[in-house]
Amino acid sequence: MLRRNCRTWLRSRVRSSLISTRSTPVYHAARLSEYAGGAQIYLKREDLNHTGAHKLNHCMGEALLARHMGKKKLIAETGAGQHGVALATAAACFGLECEIHMGEVDIVKEAPNVSRMKLLGASVVPVTFGLRTLKEAVDSAFQAYLADYRNSIYCIGSVVGPHPFPLMVRDFQHVVGVEAREQFREMTGTDPHAVCACVGGGSNAMGIFSGFLDTAARLYGVEPLGRGDGTGNHAATMSYGREGIIHGFKCYLLQDEEGNPAPVYSCASGLDYPGVGPEHSFLKDEGRVRYVTADDRQAMDAFHRLCRLEGIIPALESAHAVSYAIELARERRHDAILVNLSGRGDKDLDYVLEQYGAGDG
Repeated sequence: MLRRNCRTWLRSRVRSSLISTRSTPVYHAARLSEYAGGAQIYLKREDLNHTGAHKLNHCMGEALLARHMGKKKLIAETGAGQHGVALATAAACFGLECEIHMGEVDIVKEAPNVSRMKLLGASVVPVTFGLRTLKEAVDSAFQAYLADYRNSIYCIGSVVGPHPFPLMVRDFQHVVGVEAREQFREMTGTDPHAVCACVGGGSNAMGIFSGFLDTAARLYGVEPLGRGDGTGNHAATMSYGREGIIHGFKCYLLQDEEGNPAPVYSCASGLDYPGVGPEHSFLKDEGRVRYVTADDRQAMDAFHRLCRLEGIIPALESAHAVSYAIELARERRHDAILVNLSGRGDKDLDYVLEQYGAGDG
């Protein structure tokens, strides 16, 4: 009964509150389309959200739920830091405590977001075991929640985890798909031929895909191939994983020989997770969504192209989706392709300039 009541309450809040108060535009990337030499590319500008990514959509909802349940503290993990910043913002807005667990590797890599979380009043807990990235941050956050579950609520950052977490995050992110479909039809008079979104755990992709599942649009989830084939070189769960269990849910999972979650890597900290949302796993099995890959080099090239051609600095996570959209545009010259630009790249600037430079101009 509690789950059913919470589900009804969540759906009502996302429809009556979020849809009526927030809106990010769909933008025609004319110069990027010209560069690709084929289809027209459009961007759903979730990077223009307050805090710089789609994450605020479900973080505000999670904070509202915490208030509704009488909780005093929000606990969460973060990889790239966007979920952490968004949750810290929601906590500040509603007068709640906030504790964010983040791997030491990502703390160094995403230093600007760490500073933002602290300025917003959150406590940032460095995770020092394992690979010290996103999976370990989830492990650490769950442990902290179990130690204080009466006063706290776990606010997961993607469509992963045990029920009802995937449902909650999907429903709050559904606003992206609803908006994008309405906006695209207003601009073009029709639905897009294809929709692309990056996939780590899968929150931004599930949000925009949910608005197009009942259309003829082809849906593409773009995973990080990182440095290429081989365990520990990528986080392409759908391409290389098999059925397994992680953090209390069943999904496609990258595993070692003993069936444990395998080490993963991506230049984008928000994508380096060995599992994926269970609904994504279902959509793969049903054939409704095609899951493809982009490696670090391709993502970085798309990052620089979008900077130079459109004046938009994307998050490295989003750059994976942009990369595949460019490739798709060249193959399907008469299509209209919608990309969920799920975040902006302020957080990635130091890392990009240090590792890859400013591009070839």
